[in-house]
Amino acid sequence: MTDPSPTDGHRARLRDRWHRAGSKGFADHELLELLLTYVFRRTDTKPLAKRLLERFHGLKGVLDATPEQIEEVAGAGPRAAEFVSLLRGAMERYFETDVRRTDLLNTPEAVVAYCRAALEGLPHEVFDVIYLTAKNRVLSRERLAEGTIDQAAVYPRKVVTRALAANAAGLVFVHNHPSGDPEPSPDDRRLTQRLRDAAQLVGIPVLDHIIVGNGRHVSFREKGLL
Repeated sequence: MTDPSPTDGHRARLRDRWHRAGSKGFADHELLELLLTYVFRRTDTKPLAKRLLERFHGLKGVLDATPEQIEEVAGAGPRAAEFVSLLRGAMERYFETDVRRTDLLNTPEAVVAYCRAALEGLPHEVFDVIYLTAKNRVLSRERLAEGTIDQAAVYPRKVVTRALAANAAGLVFVHNHPSGDPEPSPDDRRLTQRLRDAAQLVGIPVLDHIIVGNGRHVSFREKGLL
């Protein structure tokens, strides 16, 4: 028979408080501490929770961190890194499920939440395209480029070819600015225009280009840039 851990009573009290009050009854370090108890069954997880929050400047920063960054924190290791990565993936899937059920043009907040869950906090730049049905619902999302995104990295011909293969009736482009500032650069504007012109030649409209930053976003459609 396994001896009880000295932390069992504290964990039981945390779980009881969760059942009574939910997340509103928890500080960030307590919420992360409770989550980590599912990774480390017999270890006091409060010190690790506090180290993670300090290293990444809050709960959002922890969820945005890469597995490699998580592993660098003392006491975390690959298990905690995998767990945080799974949490992030579950969040992305949650918003993806929501956005697939909606008309993206009538519920722009849904697509923004989805894009932020997928791209915000990534340490490098990525450029995705969301393929839409004729009713502006999501068919799929595809990553077109990763690394340094410029006009040479995203090929209009490839975008059009992939859109036709997906039987897309509309396109939404999404990319992130790791700097945190989502304002479009002149290169962003020129690239968007080139992609839009290429898609229009085959009758596929570009409905938006969303740039995700740190807690903010810019929609080309909302700014009148499309």
